[in-house]
Amino acid sequence: MNVKLRGTLCGVGAAVFYGTNPLGAMNLYQDGISANSTLFYRFGLAIVMLGVMMLVQRKKFGVTRSELLLLAILGMFMGSSSASLFISFNYMDVGIASTLLFVYPVMVAVIMALLFKEKVTPTTAVSIMLAFGGIALLNQSPDGSSLSTLGVLLVMASSLTYAIYIVVVNKSKLRMSSVKLTFYVLIFGLMTILGYTFAMGETVHLLTTPHQWLYAAQLALMPTVLSLVLMAIAVKDIGSTPTAILGALEPITAVAIGCFGESFTTRLAVGIALILTAVLLIIGGKQMSPQRITVAFTRLGRMIVKTWRWKS
Repeated sequence: MNVKLRGTLCGVGAAVFYGTNPLGAMNLYQDGISANSTLFYRFGLAIVMLGVMMLVQRKKFGVTRSELLLLAILGMFMGSSSASLFISFNYMDVGIASTLLFVYPVMVAVIMALLFKEKVTPTTAVSIMLAFGGIALLNQSPDGSSLSTLGVLLVMASSLTYAIYIVVVNKSKLRMSSVKLTFYVLIFGLMTILGYTFAMGETVHLLTTPHQWLYAAQLALMPTVLSLVLMAIAVKDIGSTPTAILGALEPITAVAIGCFGESFTTRLAVGIALILTAVLLIIGGKQMSPQRITVAFTRLGRMIVKTWRWKS
């Protein structure tokens, strides 16, 4: 398969799977399982899955000291990003949180421009303005009151740490399979989660029912193992910024699986449209003619209208 095509498909898959985060998380929250405990099982079960996968594939577990240090740093970023996002679910609608998270592609573009001298084109600048315009529209609850400031800050922290994670994966000199990389990242991510848990004076809640273990397994497999492995492949094949931009499918997934529920309004639809349009412009780059942009806007509008009618 063509490398670019493989990277694009993996990026799409990573975004879709990552967008399923709220499915298991909210069900566990309803059973009284804390955010940190939910992440403990998500990361722990994912490590077991990846470990079995490596054993079946007869992959070596050995790493050098320099690789271990870099993997530890990546794990801390991943653990911090996940913890911030999952805790934010306690302060705002998960659909809005999932959409606000999508500012991370803009952060990736900015980091690449500032640290690695990637040129910031007029298209990128317009995309950034559109993205933040969308966030401004999303920064209200369904009854019109402002969202929790703490909730928004938590999601922004999650976006930033995830953006840094993507850039480091792309620019690092790690030469190992995506499965092995994800395995070690999750080990250190799990250590980070446990650190947060004990620092907050919490303990890990025990899962006591089959359906709780099922939700935990879903979190481990879909938005963790599948998403992170596919994302690592995509970053190596097509780069940090394109992979991040393909994350546009994350908020779409959140809407499709019903995370917005009754709170999905026209204002939220416009906010999502602005964010996705920003992504569309970055994807198209110089090849995006006015005619193509018009067609894209039309299709995007139809998609949102259909989603809104379905929710109604």
